[in-house]
Amino acid sequence: MSAPITLGQLSPTRLVPAGIPRPEYAESGIPAARGRRDCTKTTADELARMRVAGRVAREVLDAVLDAVAVGVSTDALDAVAHEAAIARGAYPSPLNYRGFPKSLCTSVNEVVCHGIPDDRVLADGDIINCDVTVYIDGMHGDCSETVFVGTPDEASLHLVRTTYDAMMAGIAVVKPGERFNTIGKVIGKLAKDAGLGVVKAFAGHGIGEHFHMPPSVAHYYDRTLRLRMEAGMTFTIEPMLNLGVGDCRILADDWTAVTADRQRSAQFEHTVLVTRDGYEILTLGERSPVFRTQQGF
Repeated sequence: MSAPITLGQLSPTRLVPAGIPRPEYAESGIPAARGRRDCTKTTADELARMRVAGRVAREVLDAVLDAVAVGVSTDALDAVAHEAAIARGAYPSPLNYRGFPKSLCTSVNEVVCHGIPDDRVLADGDIINCDVTVYIDGMHGDCSETVFVGTPDEASLHLVRTTYDAMMAGIAVVKPGERFNTIGKVIGKLAKDAGLGVVKAFAGHGIGEHFHMPPSVAHYYDRTLRLRMEAGMTFTIEPMLNLGVGDCRILADDWTAVTADRQRSAQFEHTVLVTRDGYEILTLGERSPVFRTQQGF
């Protein structure tokens, strides 16, 4: 098992060409108030632009995952994400969101989420979640995937497989009229049955014109979250499951969340649209999911 993750050295901030449209926080670092509107898309144009954002996010994520290998730094993965977004005319949404310094989140081993790419190189046996969000045509698209670096151990195989299954189980219940807390109910049961901890400190979220919008999408059952889904809503489902406890803490950079017991964590994420009779995964892609291991998965 790899040594505990420590904060590394950051490269200079990468620049976005002037001609690429930017979200409202790109210069100030301050996002718009979340309560301005909900995540419901009511026009064909809005839905078309969300589909573009989802497709581009998936293409960028696939480019990043293709670059994951032993000896590659997480900063190098950030460069791939940054250039892949720009090549498609998109702004990498994490960049300067509340001051986040990079274009990609890279969460290795016990990092739950929001890992900042730095000079740490990936080692054989690591797992890494790469979280991509892009802003294009006035909409954000968001997706992430946990993959193996080299040959995984059995515990990591179990963790990653179960986390993917949990995300898909949560997506499977999406339909108009369903309560949002049903997502957390099915994810929580699957995790408990697998002996894994569910992270409660972070949740999925509405997405569209803004990076984060109402509602919050919990990955555990909360009977007080009684909001029902409506056709046209777009939001993320992104469970984070841990080999140990579900608790986490934030490191000194005020971003990187690690498991409280330093056991490994995995995450998968899709942007989902509620349709008239179910759901559509906007970030699915042709190769989703991509499980990278020498043993096959």
